[in-house]
Amino acid sequence: MTALFDDLLTSEQIQFRDSVRGFAERHLAAGALVRAHEPSFPFEVAKLMAKQGLLGITFPEADGGAEGSLMDAILAIEAVSSVCPRSADVVQTGNFGPIRTFAEYATPDQKARYLGPMLAGEALISVGMSEPEAGSAVTDLATSATPDGDGFRVNGTKVFSSHSPDAKLFLVYVRYGPGVDGIGSVLIERGTAGFSVGKPVRYVGGDEWCQLYFDNVLVPAGNVLLREGGFKKQIAAFNVERLGNSARSLAFGRHAFTIARKHAEIRTQFGRTLSDFQGIQWKFAEMAARMEAAQLMLYRVAGRAVDRLPDAYETALVKYLCNEAGFFAANESMQVLGALGYSEESLVEYCWRRARGWQIAGGSLEMMKNRIAEGVFERRFSQRAPKRSA
Repeated sequence: MTALFDDLLTSEQIQFRDSVRGFAERHLAAGALVRAHEPSFPFEVAKLMAKQGLLGITFPEADGGAEGSLMDAILAIEAVSSVCPRSADVVQTGNFGPIRTFAEYATPDQKARYLGPMLAGEALISVGMSEPEAGSAVTDLATSATPDGDGFRVNGTKVFSSHSPDAKLFLVYVRYGPGVDGIGSVLIERGTAGFSVGKPVRYVGGDEWCQLYFDNVLVPAGNVLLREGGFKKQIAAFNVERLGNSARSLAFGRHAFTIARKHAEIRTQFGRTLSDFQGIQWKFAEMAARMEAAQLMLYRVAGRAVDRLPDAYETALVKYLCNEAGFFAANESMQVLGALGYSEESLVEYCWRRARGWQIAGGSLEMMKNRIAEGVFERRFSQRAPKRSA
């Protein structure tokens, strides 16, 4: 990893990053290539990381966390990615996404029931957000929660839920009433009556998802996470998820870059190493420039998120820049390695596949550009078709 930005970090953060890198080199370097091609979640890695304190890094100590900063979690992703890219998913799932939303808004009883196993690396939580007719337009979701006694009956379906083949708990976005203010969320355990999971579908990146079906599922009052008006709270927490997405994308690009740089220094053609050719030199120059610029924005936004969640404009900028830079680096690195980079004998192709997916997941690049434009002009731009006059 580059030391270019060490002056933006505290001595404690540098020490933490280096210790995580050492842990990864000792425990995760062996088997890194094999893990990259296994679709199931690496629970054995998760348990190791739990003992190392790498799950729940930013959570309060009272909840079993380390009470660290968002920057600490990002540094952990980068350090692990530099050794074993696949294992960085464990850092992500243990600190960002649905587990963070859960930790932010769950009741003490809900935390007592579910958080411990997740922070021990023994259980996973998955988010049910996207639907067949509600992807980028997530507020169009139709999965309903209708009152039934003290609880609710949930009906609907979800798609593209990360880690759904292995998750035991699902944080499901539901509609209690009309409009954005009618959206909230509930917690549904795997095996609950009326809740079924479809067959696994594999992404290009190698991980899998399952369609989730809710047929009159009874959710008790104790498993309601957020009632009406909860959408804005959930999406604010989702901005942190986008920083985790950004960190992985950039870190995977840097991993591919490192492999390609070493290859260019030793691979000879026409009696010269690849690094002697100006065309190759320019590839590395452009990769480096894009990654360093994106890294600076990532650290700037993460470093500011001490007493507040990052806002939509900041996270849109970070995600757009990191997604673009990470994929560009992985793509150019593959070109440098040629057939070797395109084969499963190298982690470059894995980094390439995963970085491509993050340009879609967590908010597409197009949606990020919409958010950036709104920040530029300081007003909202509706993407919906205008209503027809009567």
